[in-house]
Amino acid sequence: MDNQTPRKAYPAIDPYETGRLDVGDGHEIYYEVCGNPRCKPVVFLHGGPGSGASPQHRRLFDPDRYRIILLDQRGCGRSTPLGRLEANTTWHLVDDLERLRTALDVERWVLFGGSWGATLALAYAEAYPAHVLAMILRGVFSGRPSELAWFYESGANRLFPDQWENFLAQVPADEQGDIIGAYRKRLTDPDRAVRAAAAAGWTQWESATVMLRSNAVPNGSRSASDSTIAFARIENHYFYHGLWLDGDQLIANADRLADIPGVIVQGRYDIVTPAITSWQLAQAWPRADYRMVEGAGHAFAEPGVLQELLAATDRFAD
Repeated sequence: MDNQTPRKAYPAIDPYETGRLDVGDGHEIYYEVCGNPRCKPVVFLHGGPGSGASPQHRRLFDPDRYRIILLDQRGCGRSTPLGRLEANTTWHLVDDLERLRTALDVERWVLFGGSWGATLALAYAEAYPAHVLAMILRGVFSGRPSELAWFYESGANRLFPDQWENFLAQVPADEQGDIIGAYRKRLTDPDRAVRAAAAAGWTQWESATVMLRSNAVPNGSRSASDSTIAFARIENHYFYHGLWLDGDQLIANADRLADIPGVIVQGRYDIVTPAITSWQLAQAWPRADYRMVEGAGHAFAEPGVLQELLAATDRFAD
């Protein structure tokens, strides 16, 4: 693949169906379907948690060979209420996927997820393996305490000290021993200005680390849109609660994936979700094809990562 002309994502397309699914607890999730309604269904699980799906995600799949399903998970994107934390856990989202599968009359589908989307894909597949045809995972995050500690305590900060300093700036020194907890306090504050400032700091730290080469510079902004606030609130809420996972349960339960083929795509220099997690998952999941991408970080748009993802979606389309 390295000697070939890099592939581009598939052309932009519009959905032929959109809808809102009442999943209970006062939540409605937005979903859309595009591509070929007669072909293999694939569901795209966005990252975050809290970020939402976007039109560029439709372009990862051949629209002539896939029925492409995208959704915004609880509280984010076009789902409502925006930013709501109540009844918003990993297991609520697993149940939501199962409701959506039933509502769309899908018997079995391919799961595609990166980062938190990979976490959710694993949680769903281990709960409902009979409904999964295959999985394509990128930058695997399994929610273990060690993974959160790497990114929010000591690890990534040693590679991005300038950005880390900006991240810490909004938290008093006596609260810096628990960054996730300190940001939770501010992201749930009744004052929108306080929430916005915290959301700006939270998202700037993450955005500075997702690409191998980044143009991001610490700017100390204290403003944020409603969607950015919702993203930061939901992501922090999940991390504060340990994603409602029991330690390393997603990797420990990988035997439940025994009949599911998959591809794992990992950037060698991924700072957000270091390669050790995806490597350990691959050892526990024999049917996974592990693809390490040299010279790449975390984001799906990294050229080498994108090439492997497109190859994987083409592979499972047949």
